[in-house]
Amino acid sequence: MNLNDYLPSIAEKDEHQMMLEKAQQILEEYFGFQSFRPGQKAVIDFVMNKHNSLAIMPTGGGKSLCYQIPGLALEGTAVVVSPLISLMKDQVDALSSLGIPATYINSSLDTEQFHERMHQLRAGSYKFVYVAPERFESPTFLESIKSISLSLIAFDEAHCISQWGHDFRPSYRSIIPALDKIPNLPVVVALTATATDEVNHDIRRLLSVQDEHVINTGFARDNLSFHIVKGKDKRDFILDYVKDRAAEAGIIYTSTRKQTDMVHQLLESKGFQAAKYHAGLSEQARKQAQTAFTQDEKTIIVATNAFGMGIDKSNVRYVIHYALPMNIESYYQEAGRAGRDGEPSDCILLFSGQDIQLQKFLIEQSLMAEDKKTNEYKKLQAMVNYCHTHSCLQTYVLHYFNDYSLPEDCGKCSNCLNNENREDMTKEAQMVLSCVKRMGERFGAGITAKVLKGSKDKKVKEFHFDQLTTYGLMSQYTEKEITNFVHFLVAENILTTGDDRYPILKLTKQAGEVLKGKKQVWVQTGFARNPVLVDYNESLFEELRRLRKQIASEEKVPPYVLFSDATLKEMARRLPQSKEDMLRVKGVGAKKFDQYGEPFLQAVEPWVEKTGQQDTSPFGIEPILQKKQTEDDTPSHLISYQLFKDGQQIAEIADNRNVTEQTVTNHLFKAYNEGNVLSWERLFTADQEEVVLSARQGLDEPKLKPIKEAVPEDISYTVIKAVLVKHGFLLSS
Repeated sequence: MNLNDYLPSIAEKDEHQMMLEKAQQILEEYFGFQSFRPGQKAVIDFVMNKHNSLAIMPTGGGKSLCYQIPGLALEGTAVVVSPLISLMKDQVDALSSLGIPATYINSSLDTEQFHERMHQLRAGSYKFVYVAPERFESPTFLESIKSISLSLIAFDEAHCISQWGHDFRPSYRSIIPALDKIPNLPVVVALTATATDEVNHDIRRLLSVQDEHVINTGFARDNLSFHIVKGKDKRDFILDYVKDRAAEAGIIYTSTRKQTDMVHQLLESKGFQAAKYHAGLSEQARKQAQTAFTQDEKTIIVATNAFGMGIDKSNVRYVIHYALPMNIESYYQEAGRAGRDGEPSDCILLFSGQDIQLQKFLIEQSLMAEDKKTNEYKKLQAMVNYCHTHSCLQTYVLHYFNDYSLPEDCGKCSNCLNNENREDMTKEAQMVLSCVKRMGERFGAGITAKVLKGSKDKKVKEFHFDQLTTYGLMSQYTEKEITNFVHFLVAENILTTGDDRYPILKLTKQAGEVLKGKKQVWVQTGFARNPVLVDYNESLFEELRRLRKQIASEEKVPPYVLFSDATLKEMARRLPQSKEDMLRVKGVGAKKFDQYGEPFLQAVEPWVEKTGQQDTSPFGIEPILQKKQTEDDTPSHLISYQLFKDGQQIAEIADNRNVTEQTVTNHLFKAYNEGNVLSWERLFTADQEEVVLSARQGLDEPKLKPIKEAVPEDISYTVIKAVLVKHGFLLSS
């Protein structure tokens, strides 16, 4: 064998290396990351080497980069099959913001838009085209993609292609015969966050994916904390929870449209910014609700499972399930919409025994074949078992998917945390069980609570329940508290409500063990939540969020298209002072900086000046640790405002409250914008006010930095901001 025999393999190796280097360059320049997440590099390698592939990665694991990077590196147009119009728009907005030619073709386009985009598609003008699966049933569309160079075809949410998937779409499956008609068929990549073994095998068979070209990174989400809440009033819990997180984005999932309307009305009546989404609303109403949520105009969205597949909003801090989902696959995908940016987030399931009956009813009323119904009942039981397990909740889900990759429990779910936050309620449980037994196991939770409370209700007297030895046995509790405790006992399978139309309480085998003292009953006394270390300047982070929202509104794109919360927090942690510093922030690439970087640098600059940071770290700035304020229930900004009103100086308030002077002035401005009177003469003189306003009027682009450069050095950023706030040019700071 001579040297020439080696040349093709050497050339192939060189080409392969060049492609990998190109992928790394794209990752850094376009997406602002220095390294790939687990599994990404392998999938990209397969795709760029023309191997059909399947990527099973958790939500937030970076699946989109697995086809976007090859799509940019390879010649031709990438066709991405996506299930929802909203997802397509989000993805196209994100790519367009990076200067990448992308579009979507779906039913939301009018005739003129459709024909124009099809013309541009045939001209090869796009690097990415997002389409609904039904588009492959169109001869016109098929003829068009036959006529152009294709780089790849990606199936997003690929579990929809399998009849065993929890969200099977027949339109997805119909694409398979259409692919055979494409003579220039490129490499195919399928991506999903939830795939059981059945779904995995089905996808591989349909798309001709070899075993060695499947990448499964596991399903673990380290940043998520899973919680089961039982025996509590669901509405009270939601109100208490969202009150403490008023500025955070969250999704509340319900099982029915009626529940959606009820929870939405409850939140709105209490003054929360909430939208709602379900199939009973008009398409326009659903679109408006989703836009309000993704644009951060509404912090909460209450929705049925009609909402959310592929939602790209990265800063969802919590997902609450108001009722039991039908299966683990649906639950994990929906819960996984929290924390896509990698920041700590909560996934909470509010469980009651009645939820099981609703899901059984929905299965029974469906048009599924009997074998499919049997499979759905099996999946529902696994979901119920999740709610009853005493083991780690994250571990339970991973084992359901045959993922045994985690060496130990998560340490942050309700089962891992609540051993110390619980109370022995065995005695009270025995009282309830005795009462149910003496009432003949023929009544529901409501009247049982009345008997235990000692109510003089007419029905109690009618059945002579006031003569029972258990009458008034729990008089120290309210009826509501007793009812909630009964529901908890049902959730723990100590009581059952049976399969009748009306829930009747009956004792289970476990009830006998409780009555005999062989089994203890423990109840959560509080909602355990992992403490989150705030290692960034919170006030600066909020200012950067407001700036992001302002720019996003001007460009008509979701705020997270600019930068994720995680990226903004790193800016508030590192205080970058130059383009070079900014490019070291995770999520800021050269393309993104060219688009949006300068305004954020300008926003950070005053904070560097005020905090007096020195160039002592590789970034130039050491991380800032800022202590949270905890003085009673008064909002932090109003505490600062009251101290200022009482005569304290800004520096004095900052020192006493262990915050920066900039934070104090931001508090004052916020209080003013809420209608409180502010003594402006303590912040600037009449002469300074006139100079700032004059400088602003003389600028084509009246931003903070140009104004600062145009006024005397003794006029600080604080003075400039104060003048602008007073005159309504800066609504908050």
